Amino acid sequence: MDFSYSEEQQMLQDSVQKFVKGQYDFDTRKKIVESDQGFSADYWSLFAELGWLTVPFSEEDGGFGGSAVDLMVVMEEFGKGMVVEPFLATTVLSGGLVSELGSEAQKQDMLAAIMEGKLQLATAVAEADSRYNLASVATTASKAGDGYVISGTKVVVFNGPAADKLLVVARTSGQKFDRDGISVFVVDAGAKGVSTRSYTAVDGHRAAEIHLQDVQVTADALLGTEGKALESLEVVIDRATLAVSAEAVGALTCLLQKTVEYTKTRKQFGVAIGTFQALQHRMADMFVECELARSIVIMAAMKLDSAASAADKAKAVAAAKSRVGRAMRLVGQEAVQIHGGIAVTDELDVGHYFKRVTTIEHQFGDTDYQTMRYAAL
Repeated sequence: MDFSYSEEQQMLQDSVQKFVKGQYDFDTRKKIVESDQGFSADYWSLFAELGWLTVPFSEEDGGFGGSAVDLMVVMEEFGKGMVVEPFLATTVLSGGLVSELGSEAQKQDMLAAIMEGKLQLATAVAEADSRYNLASVATTASKAGDGYVISGTKVVVFNGPAADKLLVVARTSGQKFDRDGISVFVVDAGAKGVSTRSYTAVDGHRAAEIHLQDVQVTADALLGTEGKALESLEVVIDRATLAVSAEAVGALTCLLQKTVEYTKTRKQFGVAIGTFQALQHRMADMFVECELARSIVIMAAMKLDSAASAADKAKAVAAAKSRVGRAMRLVGQEAVQIHGGIAVTDELDVGHYFKRVTTIEHQFGDTDYQTMRYAAL
């Protein structure tokens, strides 16, 4: 089996890699994170100009192709720079839902604007007690005249503070854990009844808790068929899970490289600590975990691009996230331990990489959840 990138994928990788190395150094990232917006609008426009915002979308939707391997290529390089621009929230999650569920009119209205960098979206799916269960939806959308009235609270809504529109997952029928009865609605972020509590997560990304109180929307705000959104939501969440797993692989690669370089310059007893066999063994273990993580993410991406069944694709993603989760824990902790106290200071990027991979470990299902999911599929 050929695991090498195509010429287009290599060009895409080189493009993102060049940007991260040349324009997205650690000091630049710190300034962006500390800004009011939490990401760079200029860089977001640059992403659109370079065509990166088209990567998650199919050619039918006007995109680059929608290949999971293409998405993996971009996200791995983003992981190396700890990029905080809302690529995942706007294009992969929200754009993916519009692509999966939207009518032609809704796609024309939103997808082009996303790819041009003119529209910010956020997907409001998680609730306080949902515990990674996408069917656990207490937010309600009740019919009222020709439209709906939405009420409920969503937590950890990434890009919520900057979103122009929210994709709200709400229950139109059934009980809290029923698979049927789940719908997705497009809601203006500034609509009456929408209140947002914004915050910066531990990894520097912006998120929000969003409360909806009797928010009125028209019938054309519904994405897809009423009550039948869960399967499409699961497909999109799996693609997002693959995306953050690839991002983690990029971050882990940097943690390994930085740790090896540090042991070549840090001295104890008059010699570089990299000459100590015990540390060499630990860094060898880090290398093995990085390679295992990269291999299984490639496998999952190729599976998503194949004609495999939905169950096989979901199983591949669960396996990848579980395996990457174990790698994140070992590589992240070893990098901090080998660097010592300096690794947990704000001045060194190692601690920030560790925070990011720790956050990713809990996104879309932590290691234990994904392991149990894999076993159940």
